[in-house]
Amino acid sequence: MKKLVGILVVLLLATPLAGLVSIAAIVTPAAIACSPGSLVVGEVPESLAAKTRDGLSVLLHRRQLIHAATIITVGARTAGVGREGVVVALMAALTESTLLMLANPGAYPESGVYPNDGAGSDRDSLGLFQMRPAFGWGTVGQLMDPEYQARAFFGGPLGPNAGSPRGLLDVPDWRLLDPGGAAQAVEVSAYPDRYQEYQPVAEAILAVLTRPGTTGGTIAGGAVEETSRVVFPLPAGTYTSTDSFGWRIDPVTRARAFHAGSDLAAPLGTPIVAVADGVVTFAGRRAGFGNLIIIEHTVAGERTASYYGHMYDTGIHVSAGETVAAGQHIAGVGSAGKSTGPHLHLEIHPGGANAAAVNAESWLKQHKAEGVDDGEVAATLCNGRGAA
Repeated sequence: MKKLVGILVVLLLATPLAGLVSIAAIVTPAAIACSPGSLVVGEVPESLAAKTRDGLSVLLHRRQLIHAATIITVGARTAGVGREGVVVALMAALTESTLLMLANPGAYPESGVYPNDGAGSDRDSLGLFQMRPAFGWGTVGQLMDPEYQARAFFGGPLGPNAGSPRGLLDVPDWRLLDPGGAAQAVEVSAYPDRYQEYQPVAEAILAVLTRPGTTGGTIAGGAVEETSRVVFPLPAGTYTSTDSFGWRIDPVTRARAFHAGSDLAAPLGTPIVAVADGVVTFAGRRAGFGNLIIIEHTVAGERTASYYGHMYDTGIHVSAGETVAAGQHIAGVGSAGKSTGPHLHLEIHPGGANAAAVNAESWLKQHKAEGVDDGEVAATLCNGRGAA
């Protein structure tokens, strides 16, 4: 897509500031290799130093690390990406923009109106990954959105470009490529060997932003007590299962897409309760979900996360960091976000918030959840996906 923007070299060569979090001091190759698989972003430091493969000192500031956190978070909720894919994306963004959201006033004067971290000047390239509107990556407005750029880079069935131009998940057998080669397969740069230089930096960023014990998305100490019970999230007789887990035709976009949850239609305001004892790790607005609550539990000795989506704007009754009990009223059914009517979108993730989701209704039945409407769940299991 572009050569490294010359005006940014000073950021890469800058002398570490006082109070800097030094990667050399806290992240060794062994620590990276043994780091957990979670992609939950914790505290973002003010700055961070690392070295490229060739030993070039790199200093990243908080704004750049916030963009890295966005890439990690989008990768975490995109099926098929995992830590390997996130490392590839970070390598690409480091190489293309040093993780800065770049406008391009020369090619698109309107790009300077959107929030940005400075100006680039490579042809008509924009943003973290230096994507080009002329090549079909998106509109100027879309490409000035860091989250959109991350989604476009990862691509796949839920990506915004339907494989053209192709994102990482659209590259056949991308995991068989070295990370630099995988980045090049998406970026299609005239300088394909640049990306591998930033692999140590990308791995260092990922290790620090997702290390255990940080705050902002993880649970302090990483421990959640075993739940005393498992319950169904809606009162019996109040809901209808309208769309289940798996591939479907999206009722909004009409495109084939994977549905990671179970949709339970119920009247507006119907009480939603926590499916198990646990700790709230997120409660607020999130694209697509409209409003979302994530609770981490320990069920039968396994860390498990539950997601509750689409509550109405004043329908969230818990906050991040709060401990909740199974059956506790946490929200009310709504239709916020990408929704065609009032319902609860429920996801269950054995292994934690960034592990793969499973069929939520099947999981509840398997764990003998109190209040399960056996007829409703049985119909869902036999009939497959219901109408949205």
